[in-house]
Amino acid sequence: MTFSKRNKTLSGQSKSHQDDAPTPKGAKTTPKSTSKKLQDIVVEALEDSKAEDIVRLELDGKSAIADEMIVATGRSNVHVSSITDKLIEKLKENGHRDLRVEGQQQCDWVLVDAGDVIIHIFRPEVRIFYNLEKLWSPDAPNEQQA
Repeated sequence: MTFSKRNKTLSGQSKSHQDDAPTPKGAKTTPKSTSKKLQDIVVEALEDSKAEDIVRLELDGKSAIADEMIVATGRSNVHVSSITDKLIEKLKENGHRDLRVEGQQQCDWVLVDAGDVIIHIFRPEVRIFYNLEKLWSPDAPNEQQA
């Protein structure tokens, strides 16, 4: 399990500094590097919006729905709404237009599906109740293959 100073990664593996290296000019981007850029955009937008307790859950080997799940907390319904609005704006600015958003009217729990990354933004008590980190942690059972 690795932790950075502003957000947490639950992967069971440590990240190398090579993952943070910029892509050389003219180099082709692979799906993994595109996914990494998307993850970085999401975390930056969440941090800029003062989201709390940002946790990154790697889904490799767990599920085919996405590469990573990011969970964050807003202090109130208004804060969750504001975080969501800023996140969607930032994603669209970076060319990610095919977003699916659920729960934005109530703002207790908002899910933003950005394709390779799924983002959950909770109010604190709702996050505690659903406890997605435990459900998707590295110690949780792997997805069953049919």
